[in-house]
Amino acid sequence: MPDMDLVVAGATVVTAQGRRRANVAVQDGRISYVGPDQPSARETVDAGGLLVLPGGVDTHVHLMDPGSTDREDFPTGTSAAAASGVTTIIEHSHGQPVVSVDDLLAKREYLRERSNVDYGLAAHAWPGRASAVADLAAAGVAFFKVFTCTTHGVPGHDAAALKEHLTQTALVDAVSLMHCEDESLTGAAEKLLREAGRDDGGLLPEWRNRDAEVVAAAVAALLVRRTGATATIAHVSHPEVAEYVAQERARGGRLAAEACPQYFLLREEEVLEQGALRKFTPPARARTDDDETQMWQLLRRGTLTHMSTDHAPSTLEQKRAGDIWNVHFGLPGLDSTMSLLLDAVARGHLSYEDVARVYAESPARTYGLWPRKGRIAPGADADLVLVDPSGERTLRNQDVLSKAGWTPFDGRRVRGLAVRTYLRGNLIAEEGKPVGARGGRFVPGRGATAS
Repeated sequence: MPDMDLVVAGATVVTAQGRRRANVAVQDGRISYVGPDQPSARETVDAGGLLVLPGGVDTHVHLMDPGSTDREDFPTGTSAAAASGVTTIIEHSHGQPVVSVDDLLAKREYLRERSNVDYGLAAHAWPGRASAVADLAAAGVAFFKVFTCTTHGVPGHDAAALKEHLTQTALVDAVSLMHCEDESLTGAAEKLLREAGRDDGGLLPEWRNRDAEVVAAAVAALLVRRTGATATIAHVSHPEVAEYVAQERARGGRLAAEACPQYFLLREEEVLEQGALRKFTPPARARTDDDETQMWQLLRRGTLTHMSTDHAPSTLEQKRAGDIWNVHFGLPGLDSTMSLLLDAVARGHLSYEDVARVYAESPARTYGLWPRKGRIAPGADADLVLVDPSGERTLRNQDVLSKAGWTPFDGRRVRGLAVRTYLRGNLIAEEGKPVGARGGRFVPGRGATAS
């Protein structure tokens, strides 16, 4: 065996299927060997006592770039990703949505040398423009973001428009990520709340209410099955939504269900004190530790198929610049999600194999990035994160690399540290700091691969 570029030696290699002591060899950016032998290499890293997991694959990220780069951009957002152990993201920004092939090509050109990690790009579905689906899928979009309610300036789909869109995606085997809130129900609630003169944080769970999410998710899941489409229900906020998804999946629907840490660890009542710092939609639903435990169980069992951040940051100044009605929706998450998953293992909710599954393998499979992404095996990209399972840290606002400069988990103690991150065999972060040049590349979605 010729000299390798890199060997990670003596670690416990963790995949969704299990763990074992092994050496990982890298050549030309890809994994060339995983096993007991230790090939010679230009660089050998002693990883004794550490875990090696596949680099995180975060498939729901908003970096506002181009667009509202005062909130976030690719250099800062992907620095946070690399430092946390994420090596691939799928991004879409609402300020300048991708709705045509020309939009996609322009964004790809703009993003050259702006990313620390590899990235896919999503398109926005637009009511009345379902005919654009085939060309965008062939051009390499990772998925189509679909809203069932007008949000962030993007128009919502009613049931007829959603069926038309899903029918077109089914013809080309494209994937949709569906934000599910029924606009008639949120609209009626907003009217009553405004008439009552409400401007307190407590209006948020009444406005973006549980019924609106359940109704939209149930209709969307049914239409996915009936059209033969493939889709993910985005940011499932509570078990009842997951139940409807599971029912349609059991009937043959090709449905994934996305989890986000805020629906496990933040509590519904926090908005009363935190106000705009807890303004995201759907809002937090968990009220008790038992609610949190139930969500972890759904993730571990696979009812919730994968974890994403829904990273959609605003700075503290922006969050404080208006009332609860007018400030931006969204939270930062790339800095913290891997840490929170590793800590969930320490707390007994997950295994490390679960982390590899829900934050690498399953999202990579869902959006057509597998087998190059999301796994540790010969032929895969050498995207690796070295984890110290006994390391501890406190999540703090001052350590956040995102432009947000804050985290909703400020002060939370976590166990399990990403100490090194490799992208295609190149070190891109060490001890929580990004290193090296911005070598992230565009990764096409499943439609481009198929074509």
